[in-house]
Amino acid sequence: MMIMDRIALALAIIGTLNWGAIGLFQFDVVAWICGGADTLFARIIYTVVALAGVWCISLLFRSDEAIEEMH
Repeated sequence: MMIMDRIALALAIIGTLNWGAIGLFQFDVVAWICGGADTLFARIIYTVVALAGVWCISLLFRSDEAIEEMH
């Protein structure tokens, strides 16, 4: 697994934990850390996590041989 794959996966996991907190506790961790969901820093975090999720989609379509060739 490439380093970019690991970073994207870690960010996607962080994003899912944030969504879990929103769903279970109505608490947005990113907004809390950044001072609100509408701040520039929060919007950057949301965007980076979304891009990581899009990157992770590619993991679903890679063959085992292609993954092994990257190493």
